[in-house]
Amino acid sequence: MTEEKVMAQEINEEADFITLQFDDGVDVECEILGLFDFEGAEYIALLPDDGTDDVYIYGYKEINDEEFELIDIEDDDLFDKVVAEFDKLMAEEE
Repeated sequence: MTEEKVMAQEINEEADFITLQFDDGVDVECEILGLFDFEGAEYIALLPDDGTDDVYIYGYKEINDEEFELIDIEDDDLFDKVVAEFDKLMAEEE
């Protein structure tokens, strides 16, 4: 997992895309693959529009109807468990 921190985000409601702005000044547009729960917390899966098959996974906290916060998953064991849950959910959809 990258150590870059998401500083700001904008949502394009119509297309389910979000623009991430990292602390190094790089903007990455991502498709929102979905929200999912794991062990009592919410997470979001994002597919960056950068030509790779990477998926970004963050903790998700809704502040109100129009604002939310993305939270880095800093614990490697937790991150691995969340990724495994996401993979399981994606396999169920196939």
